[in-house]
Amino acid sequence: MPFLCKRCSRKAILKRPKTGDTLCKECFFELFELEIHETIICAKLFKPGLKVAVGASGGKDSTVLAHVMKVLNEKYHYGIHLTLLSVDEGITGYRDDSLETVKRNEQQYELPLKIVSYKDLYGWSMDDIVKQIGLKNNCTFCGVFRRQALDRGATMTAVDMILTGHNADDIAETVLMNLLRGDIARLSRCTAIITGAEGSLPRAKPLKYAYEKEIVMYAYFKKLDYFSTECVYSPNAYRGYARTFLKDLESIRPRCIIDIIHSGENFAIKSSVKMAAQGSCSRCGFISSQEVCKACILLDGLNRGLPRLTTGKMKKAHRSFAQNNKQENGEVTSPAD
Repeated sequence: MPFLCKRCSRKAILKRPKTGDTLCKECFFELFELEIHETIICAKLFKPGLKVAVGASGGKDSTVLAHVMKVLNEKYHYGIHLTLLSVDEGITGYRDDSLETVKRNEQQYELPLKIVSYKDLYGWSMDDIVKQIGLKNNCTFCGVFRRQALDRGATMTAVDMILTGHNADDIAETVLMNLLRGDIARLSRCTAIITGAEGSLPRAKPLKYAYEKEIVMYAYFKKLDYFSTECVYSPNAYRGYARTFLKDLESIRPRCIIDIIHSGENFAIKSSVKMAAQGSCSRCGFISSQEVCKACILLDGLNRGLPRLTTGKMKKAHRSFAQNNKQENGEVTSPAD
């Protein structure tokens, strides 16, 4: 006997990983989109007239996000102006191919596209960085540079907000990583649906409660055009271990993903824990919780041929940066003098 859709009693074609409900394709689309709409409304993410950039990598998450945001904006009359914003990290055989997907999405969704590159912004591509530093810690450089590259691209396009494709699995992984690192301060904000609201360029995660498996199912049944190859430099990333652990937990108890997110949301931070205040980098002017942002610190290490120095303890990296800055400005004399 065939399974029937729980909502309409037609023939079901899938079982939701999130709830276990059997659904037909149409009911799944409707529920998936409705849940994202409810997330947006509950968080009061948008106001009419807002210029919003969707961080588009060509992968399943950002492609589904771009598609759903276009659908919801038209269906529920958000009144926002959408654009696509992509970052070219300079990874041969990966990002160059995925950007071709983004360019097709530009045509398919009739949305303007802006692409910014590491090479243009920093003078280094990820291929260049990996040649110098190797495969260890390369994700540190990429993550820091990509976050700032999105900010820079958003500034160039004069948008008011950036949307990222972080899904429920991503956020649960981040909660686990912060717990394993003992990073209590970050636990208070890693589950926030919107960050940087106190600054000039907030970021939001409309897919916060959407399971990765359901995003894949939505993209598959909608026949969306997306790029599915993993980054060639990511196998050794620390996040990969948290992801494997989470998948093992999910196979036993699928609700664990949402439960971990709710745990992160409800962590009580002691008043003695010092929270970093958001400000602006004294060198590049972009968002930073330190006088000099981590992107500038990492870039300084690359340009001096000392990249490993800047991936260690940040206090030591900041001291090294300050010392080099003084030497460049002629404030420090050499022993020979």
